Parts: sequence; C-alpha cells; structure tokens
Amino acid sequence: MKKHTTLLLAAGLALSGSAALAAGAPAADAVRETARQFFQPIPTPESVIKERNISADSIELGRWLFFEPRLSRSHIISCNTCHSVGTGGADNIQTSIGHGWQHGPRNSPTVLNALFNGAQFWDGRAADLKEQAKGPVQASVEMNNTPSQVEETLKSLPEYVALFQKAYPKDKDPVNFENMAHAIEAFESTLLTPNSKFDQFLAGADSLDEIELKGLDLFMSKGCVACHQGINVGGQGYFPFGVVKKPGAEILPPDDKGRFTVTHTASDEYVFRAGPLRNIALTAPYFHSGDVWSLEQAVAIMGSSQLGQELNEGEVKAITRFLHTLTGEQPQVVYPILPPSTAATPRPQK
Repeated sequence: MKKHTTLLLAAGLALSGSAALAAGAPAADAVRETARQFFQPIPTPESVIKERNISADSIELGRWLFFEPRLSRSHIISCNTCHSVGTGGADNIQTSIGHGWQHGPRNSPTVLNALFNGAQFWDGRAADLKEQAKGPVQASVEMNNTPSQVEETLKSLPEYVALFQKAYPKDKDPVNFENMAHAIEAFESTLLTPNSKFDQFLAGADSLDEIELKGLDLFMSKGCVACHQGINVGGQGYFPFGVVKKPGAEILPPDDKGRFTVTHTASDEYVFRAGPLRNIALTAPYFHSGDVWSLEQAVAIMGSSQLGQELNEGEVKAITRFLHTLTGEQPQVVYPILPPSTAATPRPQK
C-alpha cells in the first residue's frame, strides 16, 4: 500500500509542475520546484570527510587496499577490478569475472556514490560499505579468500603494517580483517561525483536544455520518481521487478529470486533494490542481469514493467537525455605503487 501511495504522491506533485508549464509559468522554475521535493545534490568529498570525521590515514590505507590484488586468493582480482573508478565505478560487462574465471550471478553495481545507498548489493544484504567490503573478498565466485589469509598477507608486507598502525594507532593488533574493511569503506566514501548538470539545475542554474528539462518533467510525472528519488536518484527502497508486467526471462532470470534469498519471505521473490541512477550513462549494461546494453531500451522496459506505460519514442529519448545529466565530476584517483611481496607472503593459488 505504501508503494502505491508514494507513486500517487509523486505523480501528483510532478503533475503540478506540468500544469504550471501549461499555464505559462517559467518552465525551468516550475520543474525545479517540483524536483527539489524529491532530489538532493551530491556533496563534495571534502564535506563528507568533515561531516563523518573520516581520517586521512584510513582513506590513504583504503586507497591502497582498493587496488590491492593480493586480497584475492589468485593475486589477480582487486576491488577496482569489478568497480573500476575509471569506468563509472563498474566493470561494464554483463556479470563480473571472479576466481578461476567464474562469472558472478549479477551485474556489478557502481561504487561511485554508493555511500548514499540505503543498503549495498542488489538484494540489500549488506547494511553499509564496510560490511559490503567483506563479502567479495570471501565469496568463492569472486576473490575466494579468507580473513586469516588476508591478515597473513597484509602482515607480511612492512609497508602495510606501518599504514595500519598509522590509521588505527589505538589498536594493539591493527592489521586485521575488520580494519581492512573499515579502511576500504573510508576510501569508497570519497568516491563521489558532485556538480552534475542536474545538481547545478537543483542549485538554481539553467543547466538543462529543453529536451533534458522535458525528460526530468516526464521522469517525475510518469512515476519513475516513486522508486528513484533522493540524493542517489534511487538506491533506497526495494521493489518487485515487474510491478505491472514482468519482463522476459532474458532480463529477469527465473532462478535469481532477489531479496528472497536474504529474507526468505515469499513476498520478496524477484524484489530488488531500486538501482541508483547517478552516472547511469557510464555503467551499461543494465539491470541485475546485465542483459540490456542500451539506456533507451532500459527506460522503455521500466515504463512497461514498472509503470504499465508504453512510452513513445520521444518520451524515451527525453528521459534518457535527462539521465545523462546525472553524470557528475568523476573522482581523480592516483593509482598507488603497492609494496612487493616478501618471502612470508602467501603465494597465489588457482
């Protein structure tokens, strides 16, 4: 009931903006007023670091660890392998390739702005970035490692021992799996993309052209905003994939029941977290299955499956143009020069 109420409220508020357009009110101002009821701009990394009191030492350690392939059993896979900061925070393939060239079951979500998601992973099984960081390291289909071997590896490298001691000076034994995850969380908290054209628009600038503005108005009035709102334009609630009409098996694999695998509640079958849409133009392919490569096609599928509306070509193009305005300034990250392995470092394993 709550989902339907939210949808009606979203549509009602957005239609008020459309009515203002019809009445001859300034288009940008009318749409902006409505948009501010649903969205907030991405803050700068500096403001987040200050607000959350994240230490520079933990961020620096996390930067090293994010690019560290020896967190994996094979010494090949790092966090950046599946969440590349150079390609929108994702890997741009259908499903990620993990240990022993295994393909993971779902498309890799972007790490950019992931701090603002209500939970992590498509099924929300991790409450925050720290918990999320532990999962792939241990998953057999991903990095296939163990906490004890990770700790042994890091303790074998004097440079890491020094970094952990600096980042966690109060800990008697700072090189541990928990601190590893905490440091990665600290670094990932800085992977933000502020100052998109949409953020500039929310701040009062006339940064959207006529088609982008129309796309934003449609995004709200058609009801997309019921699931995709907030600072990350999504990433908060859970919704069935196919509220009105389920897509085909090629897009909604029948053996992936989504959040049901976490809650074991029948009503959560084929329920997934609403994907955050920030930088969506950079992160094809789309959906948890990674089977849709065109953003326009993804918009059309959402219209029919989630809203029960067959969007016409002009509407699809306008909404897609708006989604491109969600691309913000990409984080500029210097790749760290990692320390060489020592005689005590566990050897890579197949």
